[in-house]
Amino acid sequence: MFVFLQRLLPKHLLSRLVGFVAASEVNLVKSAFIRIFCHFYTIDLSEAERESPKDYRSFNDFFTRALKPGARGISGDVCSPADGTVAALGHLSGDTIIQSKSHNYSVNTLLADNTDEFSGGSFITIYLAPHNYHRVHVPCDGTLLKATYVPGDLFSVNQVTANQLPGLFARNERLVCRFSRTEGNMAVVMVGAMLVAGIKPTWAEKPFKPRLQVNIEMKQTFRQGEELGQFMMGSTVILLFPERLDFTVAEGDLVSMGQAIA
Repeated sequence: MFVFLQRLLPKHLLSRLVGFVAASEVNLVKSAFIRIFCHFYTIDLSEAERESPKDYRSFNDFFTRALKPGARGISGDVCSPADGTVAALGHLSGDTIIQSKSHNYSVNTLLADNTDEFSGGSFITIYLAPHNYHRVHVPCDGTLLKATYVPGDLFSVNQVTANQLPGLFARNERLVCRFSRTEGNMAVVMVGAMLVAGIKPTWAEKPFKPRLQVNIEMKQTFRQGEELGQFMMGSTVILLFPERLDFTVAEGDLVSMGQAIA
């Protein structure tokens, strides 16, 4: 029923309306949004640069809050790019990624590209709940060569929807970041979801416009743990590697940005 109702909703319109209100800097509006959000979710502001809700210009500013310098340690050959829950992980069977126990989907469809560079490699999917820290960081050293914003749908990305809707992550709008590394290439895919008002990479002033595919060729080096982008509401990050990683976390584990995962 939850997935059926999502099919009926005007998800893009609803998400953009929520995004418009969430960006408001009118004190009454932003204070009400923050107060309601904190009522429903336990938010830890002790590690945030600004510990008081009154210090944020808008709800979006609050939602994408930065951490204090040194709030998180960076460890492992591959670290978690975000706070969240490990929704799925494992080794790829050819072009196939596991979405849930019921569904798989295609690497090429996810990346909006025809490539076999990740065939037989590894993947990990991390779900960001609304209360999580919502900045995404680079899991290991690499050079960003190409970023592709792929327009798509805006279904919820929680586990209920993942269990019921085939090809969920390859259907939703997403930002595909392709890196080169000493060990081989890597893809970091930021997947949007219902009520996500935008995906904003660090090199852009504003989130991408919906329904317009954007391809950006670049050559920017990132160190492990450096910020890559922000979600304006909850979503999912998927990492792809050509090698078979030895994961140190399991499905269902809670992870923090910077924590060793492989």
